[in-house]
Amino acid sequence: MNLYVKKGYEAFQRTLENRVSFREIIFVLAMLACLSRTLSPSLALVLGIMVAQFIGHPYLHLNHRATHFLLQVSVVGLGFGMNVHRAAEAGKDGILFTIASILGTLVLGYLLGKLFKLERTTSFLISIGTAICGGSAIAAVSPVIKAKEGHISVALGTVFILNSLALFIFPFIGHLLDLSQNQFGLWSAIAIHDTSSVVGAASRFGGDALEIATTVKLTRALWIIPVALGSAVIFKTGKGKIKVPYFIGLFVLAMVLNTYLPGMESFGHHIVDLSKSGLTLTLFLIGSGLSGSVLKSVGYRPLLQGVVLWVVISTTALWAIVMLGG
Repeated sequence: MNLYVKKGYEAFQRTLENRVSFREIIFVLAMLACLSRTLSPSLALVLGIMVAQFIGHPYLHLNHRATHFLLQVSVVGLGFGMNVHRAAEAGKDGILFTIASILGTLVLGYLLGKLFKLERTTSFLISIGTAICGGSAIAAVSPVIKAKEGHISVALGTVFILNSLALFIFPFIGHLLDLSQNQFGLWSAIAIHDTSSVVGAASRFGGDALEIATTVKLTRALWIIPVALGSAVIFKTGKGKIKVPYFIGLFVLAMVLNTYLPGMESFGHHIVDLSKSGLTLTLFLIGSGLSGSVLKSVGYRPLLQGVVLWVVISTTALWAIVMLGG
């Protein structure tokens, strides 16, 4: 009997070896840990980066689409935990900061690109990613200005590296300076690149900060459209295809349903919990895509532009929010 058990186990082991690699098993287990919310968003990001460095992403070719889809679905789900009236107030408060910071970021990014002698398209994409919503803005503007794969990968790498740092640095600074929920939500929405990292940082700070940050960030993302049209004029590429962030409309619809549909609040929090799990998984996938080759491809000058731009915008926005009592 023991002989049959042994042979059966060996056959099962051979099947696993032929069909599923060790790193695939580790990767799937890590994903399940993220979905179960065993890990915080920041730890999920760290785990993803460790996976990228030590065992590699077994499904790297699917990573960009997966993170893009998960982020959009999760953000829409968060809308079921928000109130239209509070969100409108938050969006109204953040509109002036949004306009000023976008214009300031693009102008400063242009000057830094000249100073560091960066390739024009790469410099512009880094500035766009910093000004609006990180990877989503880069993906939206790239086809309009006919950016090459090399330009896009360097800009995305720069933004993703800084996003990873923001998830740890921003909550620490927020608590250190004793920022209010409103102040932190507004600051993170303006100064952190990607929506996923904005939500991750704000959720660590508090529920009110999360609501404000998500609303202001998605309002900010709508600026992709006019900025993309302006980019076509600047680069003289004519009319290109603009990737409009349609999921923002679904996010607004979710808020409307949560606010006005009777009984919605009774199970809306379950959708929000699932959405937070989805965002934790998104951050893990983003981290797992930051392989050594991606980090090397960025180069020090584009990263230097991204860091200087980010530090200036972050400190200026923080000063304005605190001084004006945001």
